[in-house]
Amino acid sequence: MNIGVDAAALAMSGAVTATTNDVNSGYWNPAGLVHLEDNALALMHSSYFANIANYNYLSFAMPLDDRSAVGISIIRFGVDDILDTTKLIDQQGNINYDRINLFSAVDYGVTFSYARKLPIPGLNYGVNAKIIRRIIGDFASSWGFGLDFGVQFETQQWKFGLMARDITTTFNSWAFDDDRLQDIQNAIPGQNQEEPEATELTLPKLQLGVARQFIFDYDYSLKAEFDLIMRFEQNNDLISTSLLSINPALGFEFGYIDLVYLRGGVGNFQNELQFDNSKKLSFQPNLGVGFKYKGIAIDYAITDIGDQSVALYSNVFSLQIDLGLFRR
Repeated sequence: MNIGVDAAALAMSGAVTATTNDVNSGYWNPAGLVHLEDNALALMHSSYFANIANYNYLSFAMPLDDRSAVGISIIRFGVDDILDTTKLIDQQGNINYDRINLFSAVDYGVTFSYARKLPIPGLNYGVNAKIIRRIIGDFASSWGFGLDFGVQFETQQWKFGLMARDITTTFNSWAFDDDRLQDIQNAIPGQNQEEPEATELTLPKLQLGVARQFIFDYDYSLKAEFDLIMRFEQNNDLISTSLLSINPALGFEFGYIDLVYLRGGVGNFQNELQFDNSKKLSFQPNLGVGFKYKGIAIDYAITDIGDQSVALYSNVFSLQIDLGLFRR
């Protein structure tokens, strides 16, 4: 649920809290759904770690009236066809490859969104209710629930946004298959003897954004946004204390006649600890392009998912369709 969706937003390093205004707003800031003019659908696919893991996303949103909108989205991140070798060696100590089975480790996230305009001009809010489902073969599974809250405010050329994720702390409750857990404990003597924790918590996170739109000669536009991502924990973020960690993200989108877009961004600044106990500042650059014509938008992003020196990149493709196109 923290990776992000939509190639256009990922190309901007997720710095879209203040400007998101389409079907993907259910993820980035549900308050942006009020800008929908008709029903809309979005799809995304991305592969990670040399195609070992697949990340897929589907979203639908629609306006209820001129002041409110709703949406639903589904995220699946899974590693499939994992070898289960817990029964590779039989009771006589013989290796039997016929005893190897395949299983999947899959995470699902289903989000229900509601957004509404407030009586104050330019001020909107949105709420997400999230259901989390995690499955690790027949070894273990969990259910979780969480809430998000978002606000957007627009005045002239300036836009502001605040997204509060997991505001109630998202809980995931795990259930384990005792027989399969015993298989793991017996696979290698003396290892994996402790039962995992049954409760998993996701702490709240805030994302504050400010953006401005620039128009040049009517045909050219530039959208720039600066976000601060705040976590209530101490980690390797650029600014980190015992109470709060802050990570900046900067994104831009250059457009030509609302048809072709060039996007870029930088974020995920980390103070990485080296083997000699020194720290090295790393960051994640992203680039992307987009094409939009008559309610159909196709976007592509190339995102750095590792250290820049090893050039580990992921290709992200997404499609967005204004369903009103089929009624015109």
